[in-house]
Amino acid sequence: MTLAERIADIEERRGSRVVVLAASHIDLDLLPMLYDTLAARGDTSRLDILLWIKGGAVDGARRIGLLLADATEHLGAIVPDRCQSSGTIVALAAHEIVAGPCAIFSPVDPSLQGPIADDSGGPGAISTEDVRRFAEMAREWFGQEDEQARLSALAAMTAAIFPPTLTAFYRATREVETICRDLIGRRLGADPSCDADRIVSHLMHGYHSHSFPLAADDLADLGLPVVRDTRVEMAAWQIAEMLRTSVGGGLRDGEQDDWFDACIATREACHLRRTGPHRMMPRWEAGIIGD
Repeated sequence: MTLAERIADIEERRGSRVVVLAASHIDLDLLPMLYDTLAARGDTSRLDILLWIKGGAVDGARRIGLLLADATEHLGAIVPDRCQSSGTIVALAAHEIVAGPCAIFSPVDPSLQGPIADDSGGPGAISTEDVRRFAEMAREWFGQEDEQARLSALAAMTAAIFPPTLTAFYRATREVETICRDLIGRRLGADPSCDADRIVSHLMHGYHSHSFPLAADDLADLGLPVVRDTRVEMAAWQIAEMLRTSVGGGLRDGEQDDWFDACIATREACHLRRTGPHRMMPRWEAGIIGD
């Protein structure tokens, strides 16, 4: 079956319009093509977005989530495979999440490129959770009292990380919290339940690494609207197999080659975004995948 036929199969099963959104890295530049694709779909009272996402920019995730939420009365997220980091944030906007047995979500704590204050060779990218939990580590591992642990943590952090960067870490954490609550709140209505705070807090602070692989059951246990549909899951999995062989820099034969870093597709059309080391800007082009 072709990509178009598999999309049509899901649409028939779900009584919806289906758009595939695949990206190695979500960014704001996806918005124009996604908007044009949604506008060309006509009636989208029920819209399903099939997500295959490995992460990306938080601002891109917010705008994509808002665009999708505003485009339909009922938004479904279909997740056969990867939907990590910013992809998980997009999924929070959905009224239901159809997640198959191999679906992979992740925590949403942000990471920043943190200028280190010395030449210690420390990591250039640091998770906000690594910063936030430093005092907890000092208390549990080294037996420091609460106040001593907090003071030691602050002194160590300001010595190792440029102080305004610490503020940037704090602001990034608050930004993600606000974005996630807003997306969940739009789904729940004007008066979201207090469960939204619990869900967001756990997605941000409840796991021991940003890469912790969350399954569909983990999201359901948090109270997110996860559902199962074997036929839809199988068709979506076959689409994911097509995407794995078409999207991503790891498919290149050499470092100087171009690659497709994103795909937006419906049953009528497929657009691939080509990028590469010698391109000033990525370029969208019509294409076919997996046929």
